[in-house]
Amino acid sequence: MFKISCDSYEGEVLLQGNQAIARGALEAGVLFCTGYPGNPSSEIIETLAKASEDLPIYVEWSINEKVAFESATAASFAGCRGISCMKQNGVNVISDFLTNLTLSGTNGGLVLVVCDDPAGISSTNEEDSRMFSKLAGIPLLEPSTPQEALEMTKWAFELSESILNVVMVRSVSRLSHSRSNVSVGKLGDFKNDARFDTNIAYHTFPVIQKHQVRNEKLKKALKINNESHFNFYKGPEIPELLIVTSGCSYLYSMEALKILELESKVGLLKLGTTHPLPEELIRKHLISAENILFAEEIDAFIEDSVKALASDLIDVIGVKRFFGKASGHIPTCGELSPTVLISLLADIFNLEYGKEVKTEPENALDAALIPREFGFCPGCPHRASYYAIQMALKLDGRNGFVSGDIGCYTLGIWPSGFNQVKSVHAMGSGLGLANGYGKLTQFGFNQPVITVCGDSTFFHAGLPPLLNAKFNQSDIFLIILDNSATAMTGFQPHPGSDCTLMGVKTDPINIERICQSIDIDVITVDPYDFKLSIHTILSLLEKSGPKVLILKRNCALVQNKKGGFEYKISVDNDRCLSDSCGCNQYCTRIFRCPGLIWDSDEGNVKIDEVLCVGCGICSQVCPQNAIKKSIL
Repeated sequence: MFKISCDSYEGEVLLQGNQAIARGALEAGVLFCTGYPGNPSSEIIETLAKASEDLPIYVEWSINEKVAFESATAASFAGCRGISCMKQNGVNVISDFLTNLTLSGTNGGLVLVVCDDPAGISSTNEEDSRMFSKLAGIPLLEPSTPQEALEMTKWAFELSESILNVVMVRSVSRLSHSRSNVSVGKLGDFKNDARFDTNIAYHTFPVIQKHQVRNEKLKKALKINNESHFNFYKGPEIPELLIVTSGCSYLYSMEALKILELESKVGLLKLGTTHPLPEELIRKHLISAENILFAEEIDAFIEDSVKALASDLIDVIGVKRFFGKASGHIPTCGELSPTVLISLLADIFNLEYGKEVKTEPENALDAALIPREFGFCPGCPHRASYYAIQMALKLDGRNGFVSGDIGCYTLGIWPSGFNQVKSVHAMGSGLGLANGYGKLTQFGFNQPVITVCGDSTFFHAGLPPLLNAKFNQSDIFLIILDNSATAMTGFQPHPGSDCTLMGVKTDPINIERICQSIDIDVITVDPYDFKLSIHTILSLLEKSGPKVLILKRNCALVQNKKGGFEYKISVDNDRCLSDSCGCNQYCTRIFRCPGLIWDSDEGNVKIDEVLCVGCGICSQVCPQNAIKKSIL
């Protein structure tokens, strides 16, 4: 089996897109690697962490994306090659620093890898991060395949050092998580000679002059892009239609053309350097085509840029007909697919049979499968926490609600979390919103608001709004759902962990002490204890001013790794009274743990021994005490 840190290897290896990005960085001789976990980007840092076992590189899961990017930048200032990886939401977090850094410039090669998530497969949005390349004035590279992902990442370090500025590499979910054969090269030199040149100062003053310098760097990148082999054309000399595309959309376009047998009529202009665009190559092919189709996902990034260029060149290229997002031919939301392009091309070329061509696989079992809702794992402490929150808010009776955040507990917007969460936005925003709710009393607002965030999110973005609440005496009630894990993205370490990504033992940061240090009342309770949790929440709802409750219990998956739970769960069929009970299957209808199943034939609840982890919390919800727990 191929090892990512292997120096010499002949032939091709099977790599995931994210692994190929990591390998490209290693072949470039990267020394400093940082990131914050978030699908679809997480595997890049995980792969580099494995390589650090054999190679002289440093790899870190940082407290948030901004700190990660700043740390990698420090390595660049000291002459080392650095990489920082994140998902599209993370670019929002680094944007303040990014737009300043691109004025100050860099030293050692610095690469920012951003993995977008069209269709929001594992995200709260489907933001197109490419806009940040224009906003920050930096080069943008978009690979189409794992092979290109490796090669572009490796080249990005060279490009960065040639213009002394950061370079952005953008992947998407389908590329990051796809696998294909990749030809690998030799590893870099990993020169370990970090030194900051005190004759150079990295800042943004005078701003206008630094802005002009950044523009010159981008012009230099443009000259390089015009000669890049990552941009190329395939097709007839004078096409009836020219498709301008990048990334995975290039592969979708090729497939559509092949299925419809249009390769001899349609030209394909594939762009790998999408900012600044290779203007000379685009100009050449705009002249040869009357009709131009833009194939890209989410925003009209390439479309708008090429149209602007075409406007400047109208005396040379003439008037063109454009098909894309602006014309309504290409979707403005979600992932693009060969089927969408096949349908569009069939319309353009009047190919009736093309409308019936489908490339997505059809599953004959789809109609027979029972729909599955989003839900917590068996034994998840968040189910217990939300159950206690729900009961407390009902007992309080003032129509309270939950301001949510990003994590596994986001599932609180659905029935598994009893539909308690009423808003979810960016990391830390749940508590930020609570700051606002907590100052609305003077305007007649009298509903209690509970805001929830996890331990990892608290470290990432929870501290600033908590400090704000303390300073402004906002009436916030923060419940920290501490499951001792960054569970949503793969159990990466965070400041509350006792071990870093590279296996170094460290002192975990105690959340309770942090809250106490700023003189905020804080209580820690086990959410598996329903009565105590409900009573504590109720009592805190009556208090004014900032207060914190930590509901602390290991993630069920973490607990299983530590030996599992101590109980065996069973059902007393004499006590489970079926329809005569009056509970209307409360445990399976309301509490909804996957380990509980309703046997309609026998008319009572059963334990799914495959799914049940033995946490025992379900024994507290049955009104007839029919669910029993016994110590193993």
